[in-house]
Formats: sequence, structure tokens, C-alpha cells
Amino acid sequence: MISWNHSKTDDSCQLSISLYNFYGSLYIENLFIEHCHADIEETLFLPPKLIIYICLNMEDAEASLLDMPVNLSQLSILMMNDGSKFLLLHGFSASAHLAFLLLIFITWLCKINSQEGAKRMSNRGPLFYKQALISCVGLALLDLVMCFLNLFYWYKYGWTNENTITFWDTILRTFLWSFVSVYLHTHVSNSKQLKYPLVLRIWWVSFFFISCFCLVLDYVLYKHRQCLAAQFLVFDTSSAFVSLFLCYVVGFSVKNEGGTVSRFYQLIGSSSVSVTATGEETITPSATSNIFSLLTFSWIHPLIALGYKKRLDLEDVPQLDSVNNTKTAFSVLKNKLESDKSKNSQITTLSLVKALILTTWKDITITALLALICTLASYVGPFLIGTFVKYLNGRQDLNEGFLLVSAFFVAKIVECLAQRHWDFKLQQAGIRARASLVAMIYHKGLTLSSRSQQGYSNGEIINFIAVDAERIGDLSRYMHNPWLVMVQVGLALAILYKSLGVSSLAAFVATIIVMLSNIPLGSFQEKFQRKLMKYKDKRMKTTSEILKNMRILKLQGWEMKFLSRINNIRSDEARWLYKYVFTLAMTSFAFWVAPTFVAIATFGTCMLAGVPLDSGKVLSALATFKILQENVYNLPDTISVIAQAKISLDRISSFLSLDDLDPNMVEMLPRGSSDIAVEIADGNFSWDVASSNPTLIDIHFQVVHGMKVAVCGAVGSGKSSLLSCILGEVPKLSGHIKLSGTKAYVGQSPWIQSGKIEENILFGKEMDRERYNKVLEACALKKDLEVLSFGDQTVIGERGINLSGGQKQRIQIARALYQDADIYIFDDPFSAVDAITGSHLFKECMLHFLESKTVIYVTHQVEFLPAADLILVLKDGRITQAGKYDDILNSGSDFIQLVGAHKEALLDADSVRKNVMFDIMDVDENQGSQGTSKRNIQEEIVDCQNGKAVYQEGKKRQLVVEEERVKGKVGSSAYCKYITTAYGGALVPLVLLAQIMFELLQISSNYWMTWASPTSESSAARVGDSKLIIVYVAFGIGCSFCILARSMLLMKAGYETANLLFCKMHSCIFRAPMSFFDANPSGRILNRASTDQSALDLTIPYTLGPFAFVVIQLLGIILVMSLGAWPVFLVFFPMIGICIWLQQYYIPSARELARLVGVCKAPVIQHFSETTSGSTTIRSFDQKCRFENMCLKLVDNYSRPKFHVAGALDWLGLRLDMLSSFMFAFTLIFLVSVPEGTIDPSTAGLAVTYGLNLNMLQGWVIQKLCKLEIQFISVERIFQYSSIASEPPLIIDTNRPDNFWPSQGKVDIRHLQVRYALHMPLVLRGLTCTFHGGTKTGIVGRTGSGKSTLIQTLFRIVEPAGGEILIDGINILSIGLHDLRSRLSIIPQDPTMFNGTLRSNMDPLEEYTDNQIWEALDKCQIGDEVRKKEGKLDSTVTENGENWSMGQRQLVCLGRVLLKKSKILILDEATASVDTATDNMIQKTIREHFSDSTVITIAHRITSVVNSDMVLVLNNGLIEEYDSPTKLLEEKSSSFSKLVVEYNMRSSSSHTSSHLT
Repeated sequence: MISWNHSKTDDSCQLSISLYNFYGSLYIENLFIEHCHADIEETLFLPPKLIIYICLNMEDAEASLLDMPVNLSQLSILMMNDGSKFLLLHGFSASAHLAFLLLIFITWLCKINSQEGAKRMSNRGPLFYKQALISCVGLALLDLVMCFLNLFYWYKYGWTNENTITFWDTILRTFLWSFVSVYLHTHVSNSKQLKYPLVLRIWWVSFFFISCFCLVLDYVLYKHRQCLAAQFLVFDTSSAFVSLFLCYVVGFSVKNEGGTVSRFYQLIGSSSVSVTATGEETITPSATSNIFSLLTFSWIHPLIALGYKKRLDLEDVPQLDSVNNTKTAFSVLKNKLESDKSKNSQITTLSLVKALILTTWKDITITALLALICTLASYVGPFLIGTFVKYLNGRQDLNEGFLLVSAFFVAKIVECLAQRHWDFKLQQAGIRARASLVAMIYHKGLTLSSRSQQGYSNGEIINFIAVDAERIGDLSRYMHNPWLVMVQVGLALAILYKSLGVSSLAAFVATIIVMLSNIPLGSFQEKFQRKLMKYKDKRMKTTSEILKNMRILKLQGWEMKFLSRINNIRSDEARWLYKYVFTLAMTSFAFWVAPTFVAIATFGTCMLAGVPLDSGKVLSALATFKILQENVYNLPDTISVIAQAKISLDRISSFLSLDDLDPNMVEMLPRGSSDIAVEIADGNFSWDVASSNPTLIDIHFQVVHGMKVAVCGAVGSGKSSLLSCILGEVPKLSGHIKLSGTKAYVGQSPWIQSGKIEENILFGKEMDRERYNKVLEACALKKDLEVLSFGDQTVIGERGINLSGGQKQRIQIARALYQDADIYIFDDPFSAVDAITGSHLFKECMLHFLESKTVIYVTHQVEFLPAADLILVLKDGRITQAGKYDDILNSGSDFIQLVGAHKEALLDADSVRKNVMFDIMDVDENQGSQGTSKRNIQEEIVDCQNGKAVYQEGKKRQLVVEEERVKGKVGSSAYCKYITTAYGGALVPLVLLAQIMFELLQISSNYWMTWASPTSESSAARVGDSKLIIVYVAFGIGCSFCILARSMLLMKAGYETANLLFCKMHSCIFRAPMSFFDANPSGRILNRASTDQSALDLTIPYTLGPFAFVVIQLLGIILVMSLGAWPVFLVFFPMIGICIWLQQYYIPSARELARLVGVCKAPVIQHFSETTSGSTTIRSFDQKCRFENMCLKLVDNYSRPKFHVAGALDWLGLRLDMLSSFMFAFTLIFLVSVPEGTIDPSTAGLAVTYGLNLNMLQGWVIQKLCKLEIQFISVERIFQYSSIASEPPLIIDTNRPDNFWPSQGKVDIRHLQVRYALHMPLVLRGLTCTFHGGTKTGIVGRTGSGKSTLIQTLFRIVEPAGGEILIDGINILSIGLHDLRSRLSIIPQDPTMFNGTLRSNMDPLEEYTDNQIWEALDKCQIGDEVRKKEGKLDSTVTENGENWSMGQRQLVCLGRVLLKKSKILILDEATASVDTATDNMIQKTIREHFSDSTVITIAHRITSVVNSDMVLVLNNGLIEEYDSPTKLLEEKSSSFSKLVVEYNMRSSSSHTSSHLT
């Protein structure tokens, strides 16, 4: 189509040529050729290639075009002559490509010849090989597209010399880059070289310069002539960018050959290098990377690449450098706190905050600067948007448009870079702060005084690590927000003042109102958070205690009662949680509505003040509000996090202010400096310094090196406290203590670490195989280790849960013996082992192995006293007698009383033996029929074992396994289960609908303001002022209601889901079999109940919801941008594809790193829990430094994946931001380039206004998706524990025993086989026997013979692998567990008391009156002790009953069974922790009150079973003997007879046993 208008004036003309787009009627270029004055206008509409053809073929200054003369200026002639430059340029490019094509072809031939016959080596190739290959293929495709476009255009509009050269240029480019791609794939990919071939490197650099040169010349031609096709610019721009990347690849491969990143990449990629070397030897590349790598986060790429190819393990994650590791941060924090404490005498919250700031001050300073830069850059858009709209209205110089575009683009790039590094540095600071706090809390836990320890339970201290330290670490990301909001508001007001004048004061006032409204909400949040943490601490404290004593709860049938306790505490916690999240929802509502409120106030004031509004001012204001809105949106989170952190800081500072043990309490003298090993002079000690009754009074004694000192006395006399004084554990009121040499301690309750048996024995010392074997021999452990599948490499569960009591005690003794200390302190270590083992230990350990050492031991076994050089007799905290055995035997009543009780017990045994000699008792017919000889029982066992395959050898496996880590991505089923947990997911569509309505209303309100406002001050408004503001207010009110509905619905859904999942998980945990607790340490379970549950309560709903909201917002932005610039879709979909590809590339690594964070947190909690319970042992062995170093290592292991998660997230974020910035720049270029009138400037301005947030929202969508999947791992872990295999039913309604069952108490055991796990050998191997109703049966046998296993099977703690047990004719497998366990009574081996009161410990189920409880206490001889206490039945019991002695705890356990008075009573070494007199009393009480009950007793003291009706001797899981004591003693060769003889021989050293010999 040709349109020509012509007229002449003063021989001057102007030719205006508009290039008509071949796609349709859209004008794509404006061409102005000026000559003289523009008085005459000729307009010609021609296809672009025809215009180019005409221009290039004009030779004269005057030419004839369609018979019409046109006068051209000298500039026009010059531009026409530039065609030769275009020709020369593409000719040069074609020649260069042809030359290199020949060169690389020759190189390829040489490579083929050199590799003939050679074996191809598989190798990963140079760094970034795949990216380089993709770039080359991309260039080949781009050239091919250009080749076809040229053919199409030139076929349509004619062919010239230039066409030919350009065509051959693109053809050669296509062939060249295709050949380079093939060359890369066939030769470079399999190269052993880390660098690319020299010929490729030279070409890539050359191509970069060629591309840049072409781009510059093309731009000049385009600018001057306006007749160059736009595809050339696009083509050269793309080539320049790709060549820049290839140059980076060249520089990176050369620069990093052998460097940090390459070494790391080769390490993680090479199969020849062990994985261990990677994690333990490689420092994170961020420490040594170049500036470009740091700027672009490329240092994390090798780890992301590895995670994309394989599942990451902790060994794959590099170590932290010295700046970021825990040791450095901890030392700084500790020094700062100690210096502050020396000035102020205690640690306050303020001093803790100051110390944390000084620990991370560099990061805080850098991030403050980056935050300021980011904020300033983010306000460039709102500042320029008005100018941009004016430009679109006025259509001024194109250069001005591109200058505006450049300003927008540069500001976005600066904002993106500053934002990413700001975020990463803040997370770095948070990781360092959290790690230093955890280390500080751990350090404090090791030095706490006994009084301070009573104020904080293990669960509460774990909460400090698991929750509080984590919250303070999270605060780092929000630390700049309070002052930054002020800066942002100030900038916003300045921009508004520029646009709206004094009306901006309304925005200021409205903003102040919004800020002030936060004050009451913030105070409510802090109050509710404090209450919430109080109940969370209480819950964790109770949970921790319950998990440690779950075996006892199951034995007693109390687990459901204690679960109800947890649920009751959770109900109180949930009440405050609801108030907290409600306040959170209201705060969120207030701040989401705030920008709309501010906008209404501002525009309303403009109307009232008569300030004229045009679309430029409106858009500038809207852009400012939108930028401010994103920052204001973060205020609820900021306030919430600050409130939580404030409370956490208060709690931690209170804990750190507690009193420590006095390090100068014990005067330590160097080894060999004195003959005196231990000396206490005029000592008065008290566990409670404020108490008027000291624990120990007037203690005075000396111990010379090499002496053996025995400490004895009744229960509660102060024996263990005396040992604690020597260790420096009991506060000293007066006197002094001196120790000369190193010390080792063995506690009354075994403290065993999780880990291998060997590690427990070595306890940090180097392996000395000879000494190690001697220790095993002395402690009689060799036979036990032979039984275990892995020997001394067997992994022990928490607190030695998979070992017997005797085995734990002997390992503890072995640990002390291996240390080769000078002073050994034993707190009744022989009570948990049988008589023979006890004799062996005393003889081999005390008398032989420690012959030259100083030994102080507490014992209840009088037979061990004569060997002592000094005996200390304690009563009521005083040493009443001291001296050698013979000397004190006749000098006081206290010692005679102890010896008399022992003598009485031995006389019972003696009478039994005499009865055997003179009057062999006849057993009744039933007992005689099953009281078989050893041979007959063994035959029965053989028959049983021949009939069944008892144990099939399979793959050996440790009982305690590593924590399970789910593989692959979080399944969609997890998301579905989560969102449908509450109300079947009915609230979810309502939440989404509310957000969609909000977004539509908000877009509509903004569009309304833009459309209705005049395009300029001189233009007429489309609607009146009142109508404009009324409609806008209506939209604002609609937005407010939508936000309120959305906030409340989201809060309700999240709250209900968290509660339901809490109940489900805890129900499954409490119903899990004991094997689950054996294999999973309590720290692992506590991590679920603490960290993961906190995520469900406070994080997951507010991550899942905002993800959906951001997606809806992004779709809204794209909708608005498409209205203003529809080609944005052409870029948007490829951009989204690239974003999704980046997300898919990133997420496997991020997911596994996040899982590693969860998995690595449990060992920290577990280590802390173990350390707290074993702090006395650790201090006594002087191992504080080693355990602190172990803690630092574990915290570093937790920080490593967390640090790299942060780096990986910002690696992704930066790339997404850059993509969004390019998309935004494309939109701006389009808007600048389109002809005037094509697009409404107001609509275009609105598109730009929304586009300012595009990079942020597009990045947020992908980041929140990744963050959601990472955080959803907590939900996944909760679901994992919500599907644990359960024990059999508690109650079987169809088969419930009557209320009087068992009425007789007869127990039939038939062919019983038991193993603890399918992969483990049988522990009981075919037992058959009967315990008749009302009989008293004693079970004896060597440690580990299966005694306790038999009892556990009776309670179905362990399910039989074969055989059956019948009680009064009912198979115990056929009834519910609760019906079984509630009808049996047991006094367990480990006396257990729970935190609370004495009443709650005696009667946890609240079934008895106070009178009944007092009666039971009196029967077990502890009633008078309780009456002396202030609270009586309400006397406080601390965690694990630590404020009661071991003997007193055992008596309370006796009181429980006296209350219950079942027909079947089991005593599992119930008197191991009491003296002989108390043992006699317990036996007498049981005989008196359980005379008609079946009593089954496991005992190491022969005197406890010698008066039984029957004795069962077990050996290695088999019945060795089962008969009456008289018959067994009658046979001199019987095992029981030998046991009694051994016991008597051991006691013969006491002068009270001469009559037995």
C-alpha cells in the first residue's frame, strides 16, 4: 500500500517514511529524514525491505521516487553510504567464521588420529561443560532461524549483494556452531583435561569481540538510518550475551584449574575419591572464591549440581570456614559475656544482646549498608514512573525513552544483587548467633550447680536449644526492618510530596496511625507468646521425662494416663496458641489493609485540597504505595519474630545467669605432691544452701594414697552425698576439701552414652589394646561381648537401653578402670550384678586391678567391708564411726545394726541348708511333677529346638539405627493430607476465594484510579471527584473484608490442623512398642515434638498460605501487564519455563540439605540430653573440654547444611530476579518503541507500576515453593511418626477377663522363645515351666542370662517369637495389653519417680485416698520420713526423683504395689539399691502383705530368694534348673548350690559368717 502526499515550499521537503509491519497494521518503526525546514510533509507507507532497498540503491543527491523528486540532505547521503559498512561488517564476520571452521576441522582430524587405538577414558570433563554445550547448540539454532528469516525477507523484497553476504554469514555461523557442538560432545566431554582446548578458548574470546563490534555497528546504523531490520539487533544482542558466558567459562576454567571450586567439583564428582574426604576435608568454596563467584553465588553451584545427580549426604557438604564455624563465634560470645558479667555480676537480656551484636557486628554492618542500597534502588521506579508516563504521553526523543529504560533496569539489577547478598549475610549472621548460643547453653549446662539444675528440667533446657536459640537465629533476617521501615516511609513520603504536595501529609498521618495500631497488638503478641512458651516448656519437660521412663509406664499400664497429662498441657498451650495466632491474624489484616487505607486517605485529601490528579501522579502514588505495601506486609512477621526473640532472649539470659559450681570448692593438688589423696576437714555441706538442715555435718577424714575406703549406712544416711562432696558437687557451707591426683567416678545409676561399647569404655582416650583386654577381663565383659552380634562395636541405645542393668554397670566400671586415674570413687556399683559377678568384680577390680590405687566405695553388701582399710559409717549426715572392720565392730551400735541385718539374712540361708541335710522337704504333687531335674529339662529344650527353627541367621543389624530420612521430593500426598486434616479441607477453597477476590478488587481499584484520572493536568477528567473517590473507597472496603476473611480462615485451618496432627502423632508414639524407643533415642523423638511441632503451630500455615497468595498476585500482575503490553506473554512463558527448570534443578539439593538440617539437629539435642544427665561423670573425669568440642562439632554439622541451604536459596533467587528484571526491561523497551497512540499511556503506566514488583513476586513464587517444600519436611516427619507400627490393642472388647482375674495367680510358660528384633538372636530359647498360684519363686542367673527378658515378656513389653504364656488359663496374647498390665504389679530394677508430688507418684491414676497412701507408706517404712517433709504428701519430686535417694525411691515403688495389691507381683532386682536391713524389711513386708499372691523375684542377693518356694536358674536363655531351694541345695553340683556357696564364701571375710563354714 502506497500513500503519497506532496507539496513544495522553498525547495525544501520532508520525507516521512513509516515502515509497515509485514504482520499486519501495526507500525513498528518511524523514519524521519530531515532536510532544511519541515514545512512540507510527504508521507509514504512502504514495506521495510523496500525502503532499505531504495535507500541502498540511491546513487545521486537527487533521486526520483515514483516520478516525484525528493531533495536529500548530506546526512541522508552519508547514511545511504553506510550500506557499504553493513556489507563489510558481514563479510568480515563470514570470513572469520570460515577461517575458524577450517581450523577446528583440522584440529578435529588431528584429535581423531591421536586417539586411534587409545582406550577412551570416561571423565566428567571441564567445568560448566553442559552449559557451554547448550550455549553452542543455542547459537547454532539462532543462526539457523536467522538464515531462514533472511531467505524469506529477501525472497519477498528482492535480492542484493548485501543479501548474499549476510546469507552466507548466517550459513557459515550455523555450520560452525553445529560443528563446535559436535566437537564438544565427542571430544571435550571425555577429556581428562580440566581446561577447554586452546582453539576453542581463542575462538570464544574472538567471537565475543566480533559480536560486540557487530552489535555496536548495527546499533549505530539503526539509530542513524532507522532502516535496519530489528532482528539484526536481537540477533547480535543474543550472540553477545552468549559469547560473554563462553568467555566466563574460559576464564573460570583457566583461573580455577586446581582452585577451590574445581577441586571441590572434582572431589564430589570423582568416583575415585572417597566421600568422606569431601565433607571432612573441603572448606566451603565461599571462603576462597573470586569476586565474580561470590557476587553471583556461583560457589554453591558444584554442590547444587551434585545434589541434582545424587542424593546428598552430610559428607558431601563442605566444612564451614573459620569465620563461620561455631568455635570462633562461641569464643567471641563467651568472652563478651564474661567481661560483661565481671562488671554487672550477672547476665541480663541487654548484655546478651550486646554480646550477640558484637559476635556478628561485621555482618550487621555490611547488611545495613546493603539494605540501604536495596531500599534506595527499589524507590527509583516510583520516583521515575510519573516521568515515564509523561514521556509516553508526549512522545519525546527516543534517546530519552531508552535512558529511562536504562535507569529502571540498572536500579532493578542493583536492587536484586543487594537484596540477595543482604539476605545471605543476614542468614549467615543468624547461623553464627544460633550456633554460639547453643554452645554457650551447653557450656552452662556442664557447669551448673546442683541447686540451679533443680530449677530447670532436661526438657526445658532442650527447649532453649531447639526453639529459643533457633528463634534468635531467625531474628537476624528481620533485625534491620524496624529502622528500614522508617527509611522506606521517609522515601515514600518524599516521592509523594514531589507528586502531590502537602496532600502527602495525609499519607504520613495515615502511616503513623497504622504504626500506632501495632503497639497494642505487639504487646498482646508478646504476652501470649510468653504464656505459650511457658506451657511448651512444661510439655517438653513432661515429654522428656516420660520418654526416658516409657518402659516403666508400659509395665505399669500408665502410658495412656500420662498421655492424657501431655494432652492436658497441650490444651493449655493450645489455648494460648489460639490467642497468639488470632492476634497474628488481626495484625496481618491491619497491615494488609494499611496501604489501601493510606491510599484512600491520600487521594481523599487531594480531592478536598483541590490538588489536581493526573494519571502520572496517581501511578506514582500507587507505585509508592505498592512498594511500601511489600515492606509493610513484613511488619507483622517482624513484630512477631521480635516478640518471640525477646522472650527467648529473656529465657536464655535467665538460664545463663544461674549459679555455677564453685570451681574452687575442691583444692586440686598435683599428682605426687602429697601423701594424702583425699582430705575433708570440718566440712558442712548442703544441697540446698538456704536450708537450715545441712545434708552432711562435721565431716572430717583423711585418705592416704593406696587406701581402700568403704562407706556404709542406712538408706538416706548421706553416703552418695559424701562422694558428691569429694567430687565438688555439693555446695560447701564450711571446711575445706583437698584432692591429690586424677579421679574417676562410677555412679549408682549407670550413665551410658549412645554409641559403641568400645567408645564408652575408652571415653576419649587412645586405644591401648593390652590394657583394654585386661579391663574387659577384670569386668567380666568378654563373655557378654561374645554374645552380642557386633561385639564391642555394638551400638548402645540411649541410656544403654539394649543392655541389662548388670552389663551397664560393668561397662561403667570398665570406663573408670581404663582411665588409669589416681583416685577411684564407686557409688555402690555391685548392687546391679549377681553374687558371682559381684564377687568377681570386687576381687579382680578393687583388690587386684586397683591394688595400688586409692578407692572410696559405697556398698550395701557387708561382705565387702572387711577388705577396706577404712570404713566410714554414716547416719543422718554424720560420720558416726570410722576405722577398720574389727575396730568398729565393737565400738558402736550403727555398724552392728548393719552387720546384724546381714547376719540375719545369712542365718535364713543357713537354715535352709540345714533343712536340706536333715529333713529334705517334700514338694506337693503338682510341684514335684514339674520340678524336674536338670537333665530332663535340657532334653525338653533340645526337643523343642529340634522341632522348630529357633533362629535363622540373617544379615546382622544394629539395634539402634540412624534416623530415617525420606528420599526424593515431598510427595503430593503429604500436601493433600495436611490441607485436608482440618474440616476435610473445606476451608482451603474459601481462603483461596478470599485472596482471589482481594486481588481482583485491588487491581480494579487501581485501574479505576488510573482510568478515571485525566492523562494530564490540562485534560478533562472522565468522572467527577466525588464519584472517583467513592468508588475507590468501595473497592477498598471490599478488599478489607476479603483480607479479614482470608486471615481468620487461614488461622483457623492452621490451628486445627496443628492440634489434630499433634494428637495423632503423640497417640502413635505412646502406643508404639518398646522396640521403637530402643531404636530411637529420646532426642530424636523430642525433635519431632519440639521443632517440628513448632513448625506446624507457627510456620507451615503461614508459608503455605502466602505461597498461594503470591501465585495469585503474580497472575494478577501478568494480567495487568498484558493489558498494557500484550507481547509480555511472548517473554513470560519462556521465562516461566526457565524459572521452573531452575527450580527443578535446585530443589533436589535444597530438599536434601533441609532434611540434613532436620536429621543433624537430633544429635545435638541427644548429646545435650545425655550430657545433662551425665554431667557429674563428665566433670569427675575432667572431660568437659572434650564434650564441649564434641558439641561444637555437632553444632557445626547442623550449621553446615543450614549455611549451604541459605547459599543455594540465594543462588536461585538471584537468577530468578535477573530473569524477572530482563522481562521487565523487555516490557519497557516495547512500551518505548511502539508508535504513539497504539497503547493508552495510563494503561501502560499501570503495567509498569505493577511490573516494578514483578521480579520480587516471580522470585517469591519459586522461592516460596522451594521454602514450602523444605519446611514441609517437618510435616513429613510428623506424618512419619503418625504411622508408627502400634502395639497390640489395649483392650479387646470381645475377650476381656473378668474383674477378679487373675484369681489364683498361676503362670504357665510353654516353649517360650523371645528375641528383641527379627535380625537378632533368641534371648529366651524355649522355656517351659509353671509358677503356681500363691507360690514365691526366685529367678537367678548370671547377668545377661534372660531374667529381665522373661519378666518383660510376661508384661508383653516384648512379644514372644514362639510359645505361649497362660495366666489362670488365659493366654496373655488373647487379651488387651491394658487388661494384662493393669492386673500385674512390678517393682522395677530402676526405681523411678516422676516430676510432681509424692501423692502423684504413689497414685498416678488417682484411685486411692490419702489414708490409703499413708498406710502404704507406713508399711514400707518411709512414712515417718515423709511426715518430716514440709509438704508431706505434696512434697516436691524433681525430675527423675533426683531429690530423693535411690533407696527412698525404691521404697516408694514398694508403696505403689502395696496400694495396688495385685495377685501377681514381680520384683526385678527391687532391693538392689538398698542396704541389707532395708532389704530384709522389704522381704518381710512382701511376705506379710502378699502371702496369698504369686511373687516372682529376680535377685542378685541369694538371701532374697533362698526362702522362696521355688528357684529358677537361667543360663544363656535356657532353664538350667528349676526346683525348690532345698532340692537344689541338696545337689552339691547344682548351679544354685554353687551360687549359695560362692555367696557364703564371699561373706566369710565377715566375722559373722563363720558358722556357715
